Amino acid sequence: MLITRRTLLGAAAAFALAAAIPAHAKPLTIGFSQVGAESEWRTANTASIKSAAKQAGVNLKFADAQQRQENQVKAIRSFIAQRVDVIAFSPVVESGWDTVLREAKAAKIPVILTDRAVKVSDPSLYVSFIGSDFVEEGRRAARWLVEHQKKNPNRGYNIVELQGTVGSAPALDRKAGFAEVIAGNPKLKIIRSQTGDFTRAKGKEVMEAFLKSEGKNINVLYAHNDDMAIGAIQAIEEAGLKPGKDILVVSIDGVKGAFEAMLQGKLNVTVECNPLLGPQLVQTAQLVKAGKPVPKRITVNEGVFPAEVAAKEFPNRKY
Repeated sequence: MLITRRTLLGAAAAFALAAAIPAHAKPLTIGFSQVGAESEWRTANTASIKSAAKQAGVNLKFADAQQRQENQVKAIRSFIAQRVDVIAFSPVVESGWDTVLREAKAAKIPVILTDRAVKVSDPSLYVSFIGSDFVEEGRRAARWLVEHQKKNPNRGYNIVELQGTVGSAPALDRKAGFAEVIAGNPKLKIIRSQTGDFTRAKGKEVMEAFLKSEGKNINVLYAHNDDMAIGAIQAIEEAGLKPGKDILVVSIDGVKGAFEAMLQGKLNVTVECNPLLGPQLVQTAQLVKAGKPVPKRITVNEGVFPAEVAAKEFPNRKY
């Protein structure tokens, strides 16, 4: 079953205005700071942005932050010094951006957030946020588990949680959304929760520690992204257990690797987080530069993919 949600009203209308931008306008320059290359999702996100910029004739100045906030701050200040038309970035963490974003505003350079949000004292420090509803993704993962538990109403499930990067919006929100839904179900209990930093290697390492301390007491793994889940699956197998059976595996992103794991019976469900934000970023930047209004919050359609639909959906995956 594929579950979708509507795109926020206003986004389509705003993008329709793109046609009003003169074709002969000076090429747009965007300075973009990416989190890093920590996962399949991030790689696909970067490729989408670079491809969309190239197709639109946009001059893209790209900086890889290697998952360090200080690198992003330096990149943003470099973009300000270079007088780019628009600054965009996917923030490593939520907080600590006020100072550098005030510098961008003072320089009259609009800022667009992609993928991850920030917490700032003045919301006018950025013009728009393009990305997913991470809280809802956590809720969706939990709802699947709640429905699965109903098939075995007398059975309790002990859950271990692999969190994303500490302080990042997706980690905070995916944790909150999941916890919100299972809060009313005494049969579902998180017994261990630790960061896996969104990487396969760390996901495997932390899962090994979970298995060492909790052993067969673990019934469910909830991973904040597919890469950590895939690393954890390896740890589960090396412990002599069957992922997807002995330990249910629930994750978020919807990358090809997750679908491959589902086809092998090792992952039970993945909640989609669409990384193909490039076209929306470029269109939004063009509108902002042209002085057109844009929505403060822009989202994309996403779905939930349980293992039983993996074979049908796998050929459609673009990342």
